[in-house]
Amino acid sequence: MMKLNLIKQDWINKFNKPLIISGPCSAESKDQVLEIAKKLKKINNIKIFRAGIWKPRTRPNSFEGIGEIGLKWLKEVKKETGLLIATEIANATHVKLAIKHEVDILWIGARSTVNPFTVQEIAEALKDTNKIILVKNPINPDIELWIGALERLLNQGITKLGIIHRGFSTYKSLIYRNPPNWDLALKFKKLFPNIPILCDPSHICGNKERLLEVMIQARNFNYDGFIIETHCNPDDAFSDSQQQIQPSILGDYIKKLNNHSLRLKETQDKDKEKSQFELDQVRNLIKELDHNIIYLLSKRVNYSEQIALIKKNSNLVILQQKRWKTLIEEYKKMGTQFGLATKFLEELFKVIHKESRKIQKKIINL
Repeated sequence: MMKLNLIKQDWINKFNKPLIISGPCSAESKDQVLEIAKKLKKINNIKIFRAGIWKPRTRPNSFEGIGEIGLKWLKEVKKETGLLIATEIANATHVKLAIKHEVDILWIGARSTVNPFTVQEIAEALKDTNKIILVKNPINPDIELWIGALERLLNQGITKLGIIHRGFSTYKSLIYRNPPNWDLALKFKKLFPNIPILCDPSHICGNKERLLEVMIQARNFNYDGFIIETHCNPDDAFSDSQQQIQPSILGDYIKKLNNHSLRLKETQDKDKEKSQFELDQVRNLIKELDHNIIYLLSKRVNYSEQIALIKKNSNLVILQQKRWKTLIEEYKKMGTQFGLATKFLEELFKVIHKESRKIQKKIINL
């Protein structure tokens, strides 16, 4: 793990911060990528154009990317606009083709990061490359997989490395497509402050509404940049239409983000305001946990309703005192392992259990 401390920020220091990588979720046509790229070229901070060439899909028979011809379109983008170009790679063949077409920046997606065999194959195909390689967090919240992916790349002589935080598939959220789990990303950042970190608000949100909010939050946490999906006609996009925004909107967001960064710097220079800012940041971490608690409580209510139907059909009593006492003792014992007061847990589960009995009683008496 100590090897990762050797990674330097030299490559990202050559760009203005925050670094912005932008472009469509998927390359769809030559005209499409060129139109988006030319509009992005006019926006400050955008020096890198991204487009998906191969799209991993959970199920077959959906759009899985345009394939190699899209790399030729990216090369045309670089020629006409001077923007660097970036795309996702998922196997050794992708690496070979991307390098052949002079792609500047490659990233390993969340579905690949989760598989050490896949990462090893990619790392070996990239051996000693001088290109910038970014690694998205794995889908599941496992920081060791994230670290391991970087170690595999570093072992192959790859030194221009960075990470992308795109959220995790943890508890379902009504707010985010992939809840950010800021705490885990910040843990990585604390372990390796030397490794550049970008935020992918498009995949965290899965919608257009909260993009700026997530960008500002990431900037508050001193992220180095963003990778954001843009499309001239988002509603007609071949993939992820809900989370893509028009280049003009991104330009407006960048201006607001830069203004926020100036205010943030002023705040950090004043002790009282700095303390309030730090307090707000911790409160935001708590808020995310509260969202998870609410979701879990909703799931628990659903199970309480199922239990009520079973009890009704089997003519069972609602309160089974012996089971309740056994469970509460188990929960209290578990809680002490995490430093939680037994009285607090007992009172908490009394409230939850009371609500469960109320729900069951209502269904059984129907």
